[in-house]
Amino acid sequence: MPKVILINPNQMKPAVAPVGLDYLGDALQRAGFDAEVLDLCWSEDPLADIRRRLEGERAAAVGFTIRNTDDCYFASQDYFLSRYKLMLETVKASSQAPVVLGGAGFSVMPEAVLDYCEADLGIWGEGEAAFVELVTKLAQGESIYAVPGLVYHRDGNIQRNRPAFMPLHAVEAPARSLIDNSRYLSEGGQGSIETKRGCSKGCVYCADPVSKGRSIRLRSPASVADEIENLLARGVDCLHFCDSEFNVPDFHARAVCEEMARRGLGAKVRWYTYASPVPFDDDLAGLMRLAGCVGINFGADSGCDRLLRRLGRDFVAADLVRTADICRRHGLVFMCDLLLGGPGETRDTLGETIDLMRRIAPDCVGAAVGLRVYPNTAFARWLRGQGPIAANPNLQGAVADNESFVAPIYFVNAELGENPLSYVAGLIGGDQRFFVGSREEAGQNYNYNDNSLLVNAIRSGRRGAYWDILRRLRTDCR
Repeated sequence: MPKVILINPNQMKPAVAPVGLDYLGDALQRAGFDAEVLDLCWSEDPLADIRRRLEGERAAAVGFTIRNTDDCYFASQDYFLSRYKLMLETVKASSQAPVVLGGAGFSVMPEAVLDYCEADLGIWGEGEAAFVELVTKLAQGESIYAVPGLVYHRDGNIQRNRPAFMPLHAVEAPARSLIDNSRYLSEGGQGSIETKRGCSKGCVYCADPVSKGRSIRLRSPASVADEIENLLARGVDCLHFCDSEFNVPDFHARAVCEEMARRGLGAKVRWYTYASPVPFDDDLAGLMRLAGCVGINFGADSGCDRLLRRLGRDFVAADLVRTADICRRHGLVFMCDLLLGGPGETRDTLGETIDLMRRIAPDCVGAAVGLRVYPNTAFARWLRGQGPIAANPNLQGAVADNESFVAPIYFVNAELGENPLSYVAGLIGGDQRFFVGSREEAGQNYNYNDNSLLVNAIRSGRRGAYWDILRRLRTDCR
């Protein structure tokens, strides 16, 4: 069988399971390849481990996933691609096999990442079908340039083919055997699963529709439940559903919950998810609770209707009030994630948002300041229409020589003053429900990048979404 080695370079802590590689490896094995994951998550010397594994190996291809190009966090602005580039140089020096980039972070900006990393090939979008087709052609010495989603060099330019999205409703549940999921639970606090791909929402800043497609493709509820049972067999009983929005469309969310409840999985697994404030009602909340859901992260963004419209959201502040009431009625812990500092944000609108959060009283509020600008989004197109990136007073971060936005650039409305983080922290005061982004204080850094407080809490036995672990640490309850 032809050998394919898949590399996970992500070393963020707490450890986040590379679910995409697990899915991809399963697809490769079903297609007859000998797939193996080189997981560098816990490596103390990634370059040496790459050399040790690849030297002398005659692989058909090496896949290198880029889950995130950076930590998407204005307070820290940690850029991962510079480290990944060094790893890729070692990969190319250690193996003659073609190296193929992929992953969600790569798919957001494939041309820019391929160029920055000086790589030859990539697959943007999902890889279970496209990557298998690519390595099959590579192994057989056939032309690869018609492979869907392929990103490659030709005539001095980087080109990419249109993707061919998979009919997920017909896909069998993956075995989840390629990575050490039980270790990821013990050191990362949660496992991962998805019930669908794609997002049809119109949020102007969001990269999910760019990387995963704007058409929502649904897995069968039976397949989702089968996968959960596969994970339970490996001891993974706390999950995060990593769909863009679990409840969109709501009929599918209901069907998944009903299948889980029918199999009695609600009594065996605890899970968290992202969800939209609409559509959300008592019936869905009750089904989610019955299926084992214990916590929901709502992308609230703002408490000001005018700003919500500018961000392309399809709900208003009154929907947040209604959603909070529903969660409390059904005993669902919930978080509201705020995205502050966007176009039109003022100190008055910040106050309006913080006041609304205090009124609806979520169990936890994430107050992130600064919108990461991603290429190929409506927000990036609007910004380019405002003139040169480096001259825009609302942009912070790597603004010089970065027209592609490959390095992190953040929009923070200049009207908020020189230190908007401090201003937001002052509005919040000592309210323990709020988390304000801070690199210096691990307890504030709820985005999980190098958070020693979370790492130690998980090591001591805490499980769940990171915002919920931090919340429980503050209230001293499990």
